[in-house]
Amino acid sequence: MLERFGAAFDEIFVDVGTVALALSFTSVLLAGFIRGFVGFGSSLVIVMVLGSTIGPKAAVAVAALSGVPSMIQLLPTAVRLSERAFVIPFAVAVFVAAPVGTWVLVYLPAGIMKVAISIFVLAMIPLLCAGWRMPGADRIWAITGTGIAAGLIQGAAGIGGPPAVALALARTGPTEQQRANVIGAVNALGLCGLIPLWYYGLFTTPVILLSLLLVPPYLATTWLGARFFSLGGQRHYRNAALLLLTVIGLITLGFALLDFLVQG
Repeated sequence: MLERFGAAFDEIFVDVGTVALALSFTSVLLAGFIRGFVGFGSSLVIVMVLGSTIGPKAAVAVAALSGVPSMIQLLPTAVRLSERAFVIPFAVAVFVAAPVGTWVLVYLPAGIMKVAISIFVLAMIPLLCAGWRMPGADRIWAITGTGIAAGLIQGAAGIGGPPAVALALARTGPTEQQRANVIGAVNALGLCGLIPLWYYGLFTTPVILLSLLLVPPYLATTWLGARFFSLGGQRHYRNAALLLLTVIGLITLGFALLDFLVQG
């Protein structure tokens, strides 16, 4: 058994490479802190860093699998403080749409979808900064529609958080509730992608082992991020979330346009 375990770790160093391993640990240190503080954005860091070394499909799989323990870690906050009227219908819509997005990841280029989502997010940010509240943000059609869009982009690219966050920040309520809504929505996005990724065979042995190696630093920095929020970081939460949305939108749009031009 130990020999097989050791052989499996030898395999991951061969298949993934030491450079990719070093980048993986670096990415989860930042990703975990962002996840604990803001509640979203960690997948972008992991997918962006690892996509160029182990490929986008494996990077999405690692981001999804290594993030599961942090979902459990932050779950009590989401259950205690989030709005069920927001999280539950959003989660249902996400679980319906995510398999379609994963099909896009496996069989079709997702560039056009990512461009559209990025433009939507970037257009929302100035309005949210000005204190604008999305009309109908409390309506079921807005929640489920956003859940469908987020599920599609989560399945296709592993970064479905921005539409959910834009909607959560457009709703009224205290900072703690907004962050809990974000955590609940992002947890749904993370969980919805696991079954399709497994179905399409993306959880290979190297992906599973790499994800297991990343869990301890991921959990530690997630705790640090959550601790920072509780010790006064909540004063900066909205600005940090909007800044992170801007960064994600610009990076995603840039990469999507580059892929579209190269493939075109």
